[in-house]
Amino acid sequence: MANLKEVRNRISSVGSTMQITSAMKMVSASKLRRAQNSVIALRPYSSLLSKVISNIMEDETELMESPYGRNKKTDKVLLLVLTSNKGLCGGFNANVIKETKKVFERISQEDKYIKVDIISCGKKSSEFFSKQKGIDVIKTIDSIWDDLTFERVTLITEEIMRMFLNKEYDRVEVVYNKFKNASTQVISQKTFLPLKSLNEDKEKQISKFYIFEPSREEIIHNIIPQALKIQLFRCFLDSFAAEHGARMTAMHKATDNAQNLLKELKLSYNKARQAAITNEIIEISSAAEALNG
Repeated sequence: MANLKEVRNRISSVGSTMQITSAMKMVSASKLRRAQNSVIALRPYSSLLSKVISNIMEDETELMESPYGRNKKTDKVLLLVLTSNKGLCGGFNANVIKETKKVFERISQEDKYIKVDIISCGKKSSEFFSKQKGIDVIKTIDSIWDDLTFERVTLITEEIMRMFLNKEYDRVEVVYNKFKNASTQVISQKTFLPLKSLNEDKEKQISKFYIFEPSREEIIHNIIPQALKIQLFRCFLDSFAAEHGARMTAMHKATDNAQNLLKELKLSYNKARQAAITNEIIEISSAAEALNG
C-alpha cells in the first residue's frame, strides 16, 4: 500500500504542476498577442524612416560626418544586453548570455586592450555578468520590462547617445533575441553606434526628389537621433515579444510532458492496485483453504 500511496502523491503533484504550466501558457499567449501587435505596428514606420534617411543622405561620407557616425579607433565598447527578469522560457536568456560572451571574446581577439562594459536590461543577465571577472556591469535597468514604453526606452537611448557623443565609448552593440514568430526567436547582435547605414532594405529605394523645410542639414540633424531611438525601441519590443513567445512554447512543452507523465503514472498506479488486489484475494483464498483443511 505504501507504493500505491507514493504513486498517488506523484499523480497529485504532476497534476498540480500541469495546471500551473497550462495557466502560464495562457498568460504568456495573451501577453505575446499584445507584444506581437506592437512589433508589427512599429516595423513599417521604422523601415520607412530608415529608407528616408538613406535617401536624403547623399553619400556614405556625409553619414560619417554625423556626430553619430564617427569612424575611428575603438578603445572602449559598450554592450547593451537584453534578457528577461524571469525564467521558465527555455533557452531565451541562456542564448543571449552565450552570444554576449562570444561578442566579448571576439572584441578581445581584435585588441586585448579594448575595454568592454555592459548595460544589462534584465535580471538574468544582471545576475550572471555581475559575477564574471573582467566584465564591468556599469548599470542595470531591470525594471524596464515592468512597463515597457517608448518614453522609458528613450531615456536609455539618450543616455547611450550622450556617452557616445562624449567619447566615453567608441562603439555600442546590442545583443538580444529578435522576434520571428511565436515559436522562433533569432539571437541577434547589431552595432547601434557608430552609425553605418540605417537602410535595412536596399532593394527598393524611395525617390530622392524632396522639398526640404526648414533645411536639409537641420532635418538630418534632428531625424538621425529620432531614428536611433526608434531602432533601439524596436530591439526592446522584439526582445519582449520573443520572451513571451519562448515562455509560451516552453510551458506548452511542459504541459505536454506532464500529460504524458500523468498517463504513465496512472497506468503504473492501476497496475500496482491490481497487483495489490490480486495479492489480497490470494491471501484470503489461502486462509480459507487453511481453515477448511
